Amino acid sequence: MATEFTGTGDPARSMALLWRTGTESGPRPGPRAGLDVDRVVAAAVRLADAEGLAALSMRRVAAELGVGTMTLYTHVPGKGELVDLMLDGVLGELYPDGEAPAGGWRDRLEAVARANWRLFLRHPWAVHVATGRPPLGPGLMRKYELELRAVDGLGLTEVEMDLLVSLLDGFVRGAVGGVQERSDAERVTGVTEQQWWAATEPHLARVFDAQRYPTAARVGPVAGEQLQAAYAPERTFEFGLARLLDGIGVLVEGRRGPG
Repeated sequence: MATEFTGTGDPARSMALLWRTGTESGPRPGPRAGLDVDRVVAAAVRLADAEGLAALSMRRVAAELGVGTMTLYTHVPGKGELVDLMLDGVLGELYPDGEAPAGGWRDRLEAVARANWRLFLRHPWAVHVATGRPPLGPGLMRKYELELRAVDGLGLTEVEMDLLVSLLDGFVRGAVGGVQERSDAERVTGVTEQQWWAATEPHLARVFDAQRYPTAARVGPVAGEQLQAAYAPERTFEFGLARLLDGIGVLVEGRRGPG
């Protein structure tokens, strides 16, 4: 799966487009007078959802919209800015009621993790966008604000609040990446996980030495029988989220002190 980087476009134009403050965001006169930035981004997201980031190009998006590539450039100057707009746009789908998750701290953080998990499953390409230089648009800022509110009031420092939000996001990205790897492997090879294991297992049985690897010999068959896979990302997500929240609980309780 291809990886794209946010923050590679012109900063001034990217910010103007993200916040729709420039003249580029509105419709233009001409045969495609109804075309605007929102339509361009929506078409690019549909393309990436269907075919992945590898299929994304200005030429392909223009074709999806039925316009010439140069027409597209009058709305979005390049692929770098387009990727910023796409990611910020889908991040805006989170928390549609505009409120931070409610409940106790554990319920709130679990809701944050599950909301991000569902987002990345809807838009698999988004997990392959590297965000070390994040697109500082309204979608991302809204996500950051509401997720910070979910960890506010726990006695954490501002830096700890920021790190906790990043920790949850990183955990979800890693776990959901396994779902995409499995899906991509089946699509590319035409072989399911079960078919691959059925073909591989007899060969493994001939070379595997249970005396040399006794722990693997004990654990592997039991895990494989229950999980029905060499790696089960959904189960890993559920197990990992519970353990992550347990660990956060130790931190939270430590901040509250005795009594």
